[in-house]
Amino acid sequence: MQIKVKVTPRSSKSEVMGEKDGVLIVKLKSAPVDGEANAELIRVLAEYFDCAKSNIEITKGSTSKIKTVTVSR
Repeated sequence: MQIKVKVTPRSSKSEVMGEKDGVLIVKLKSAPVDGEANAELIRVLAEYFDCAKSNIEITKGSTSKIKTVTVSR
């Protein structure tokens, strides 16, 4: 399944806030430096969807706040 995700880096804690207008809102503690925020996004989404981190891939927008993520089971 492909989902659109809007990421807010440098938040007080990492969590999935919910969905708005078809976009999943995710807050991350990490700063968008050296791929840290992307790695944390994958970890948070794996926990949220209860799947392995290897089943989650950022397919579009790796340097953008709005990303397309593919989740496979």
